[in-house]
Amino acid sequence: MTEKKVKLKGIDLLAFYGLQDANLQRLEEILDAQIIARGNELILRGNREQVDQAERIVTELVFMQNKNGVITFDDIETLARLTDWRDGKSTPSAEKISGADDIDSVVLFTKRSAIKPRTPGQARYVESTRKNDIVFSIGPAGTGKTFLAVAIAVASLRDKEVDRIILSRPAVEAGESLGFLPGDFREKIDPYLRPLYDALHDMVPLDKLKRQIETRIIEIVPLAYMRGRTLNNSFVILDEAQNTTPMQMKMFLTRLGGNSKAIITGDITQIDLPAKTESGLIQVRSILKGIEGIDFVYLTEKDVARHKLVRQIISAYERFDHVEDGS
Repeated sequence: MTEKKVKLKGIDLLAFYGLQDANLQRLEEILDAQIIARGNELILRGNREQVDQAERIVTELVFMQNKNGVITFDDIETLARLTDWRDGKSTPSAEKISGADDIDSVVLFTKRSAIKPRTPGQARYVESTRKNDIVFSIGPAGTGKTFLAVAIAVASLRDKEVDRIILSRPAVEAGESLGFLPGDFREKIDPYLRPLYDALHDMVPLDKLKRQIETRIIEIVPLAYMRGRTLNNSFVILDEAQNTTPMQMKMFLTRLGGNSKAIITGDITQIDLPAKTESGLIQVRSILKGIEGIDFVYLTEKDVARHKLVRQIISAYERFDHVEDGS
């Protein structure tokens, strides 16, 4: 007997299970396996082939519900036919439609796709955020540092693990002093925070995102505006952290209150601080190293998830920098 537990995140459980768990009962009948619902967790029991197949079908059903709002017996039966569960193998058709190898690896389901780690480095990053309250993700552009951080935060909010999300960046181009810029507050900060908005737009329906921003369930603010706050029950992200000073980094880290988590992302090869100004992200690595509950995850060009040429571009610049430095 094999048993596996699968957590369902960010879906309408009543609609997924069906009236009096009818959808689960139908899946049990088809697979001749045992499926038990406990809150947002499914317990799958049977032989190994049955359990593996049940997990694959559950993953696809989650996709269907996020896309269509409902799932039907026809959906369940169609997915079962597309997979050769009796032999414990997926048919080519089933493998083609499968959106995830393991539902537990998925960070967030959206209507378009499942957001999940695409490389071993990204997988270590996601796993670290599940085990630690503060995670530093350090690596070059395109490695998914910010995108995955926002997805993890959105999933935590959706699952009611936190009450709000706070996203922040240092507005280093304006010296963190935005008063001299024309326009109102939003007009001043939007250019510096646009990448965070872009990530959210990929994950949250526009109308819902607008409501959450208006009610401050989701806040997007420059780092300078974090001073003096205590952030309880919050998921806090500091992006572009290589452009913080040591004092700014300390200020940010000491904002965390009870039941809060933080992800700090940055690329220490792209520091835009004034000359002779130390990066808080570089300094903090030695200060906080070894503290339980805090972890540092390093991504490389092997974790780049953008256009295939971006990885080669990053490697080429690294080789050039080494030559320039005489190393």
